[in-house]
Amino acid sequence: MRAGIACLVFSYVLSQFYRAFLAVLTPVLETDLGATKAQLASASGAWFLAFAAMQLPVGVALDRFGPRLTASACLMVGAAGAAIFASAGSPQMLILAMALIGVGCSPVLMASYYIFAREFSAAAFATLAAATIGIGSLGNIAASLPLTAAAEAFGWRETVWALAGLTAAIGVAVGLWVRDPVRVPLGQGGSVLSLLANPALWPILAMMFVCYAPAAGLRGLWLGPYFGDVWHYSRPEIGQAGLWMGLAMVAGSFAYGPLDRWFGTLKWVIFPGNLLMFLCLLGLALWPAQSDLLSLGFLIGVGFFGSTFPLVIAHARAFFPNHLVGRGVTLVNLFGIASTGLLQEVSGRIHATTAASAADPAAPFRAVFLFIALAVALGLGAYLMSQDRRG
Repeated sequence: MRAGIACLVFSYVLSQFYRAFLAVLTPVLETDLGATKAQLASASGAWFLAFAAMQLPVGVALDRFGPRLTASACLMVGAAGAAIFASAGSPQMLILAMALIGVGCSPVLMASYYIFAREFSAAAFATLAAATIGIGSLGNIAASLPLTAAAEAFGWRETVWALAGLTAAIGVAVGLWVRDPVRVPLGQGGSVLSLLANPALWPILAMMFVCYAPAAGLRGLWLGPYFGDVWHYSRPEIGQAGLWMGLAMVAGSFAYGPLDRWFGTLKWVIFPGNLLMFLCLLGLALWPAQSDLLSLGFLIGVGFFGSTFPLVIAHARAFFPNHLVGRGVTLVNLFGIASTGLLQEVSGRIHATTAASAADPAAPFRAVFLFIALAVALGLGAYLMSQDRRG
């Protein structure tokens, strides 16, 4: 069991890497392939939208076939996507490649959560879930300075080819070493629709819709163009900025993990954390060109305080029957990932529209930051109506 969980956690490191590496590769992809920022936003969004589209099928597969086969098969699709990315000759191929990589990464975190929900106590779920996110967020760090160094030393295509091989290898390892929990009989009734019929779940889904997208969207795409266009950072300097935000996301995941047990509440850990993230986003929107260090500080705050994702899933988990755990956790994950894809797509359009009519290079980023901050404010308002329940 331990070897299998380790394989799934390493798969999640890859997943975090893939969702963040475009921010560092943006300059070279613009130069080599002529990709625009809007096209790269679409490519980033394609990863999240494909990932999101897979969540409900993945949930059914986890309940019916188990995490081993589900994760292993999808990782092979992700390896094929990475190979297409490495050989891409146009921005359109990048979009296709990112969609396939999104399919490949779609089950790995939920496969881990499925095992945690079935094999461990409900009280331990939030801590285990947060630890997995924290370790997985090392992929964010790898997608900063280490990726920059590898791309400089070997070339970006060669680096992504190596990642394709690594993804295929971990897919094989998952197939060999993951052990499925004992199956729960599926004849007990219920479906995703029965989960959605529970009104207690909707405020939590609203929180999930906005709690993950800001950090993922800014770290995964906008950090690079923002520091490049406004502060004229070089690619290594962008990598350093990404490293600091990635470290903040790792630290935040570990910091949030035990808080529900310490304070006896999930809701009143999740709400103030996301309120602080909102304030950081508002600071970026109000002062996008005040100081590069101030901007980096706000982005670090978004990364740290916006790491409540596993706690929100733990909150929702309290409302799932055991025979619907797979579909339940993937349903909640769908809201977090789909919103990130939508944010990338909409923010790309906002940036392009604003940039076309503004002489100030900070203006389009101010519009993007403000849009994200307003979305978080709406989610916070809805989440206030949630029931506080643990395990």
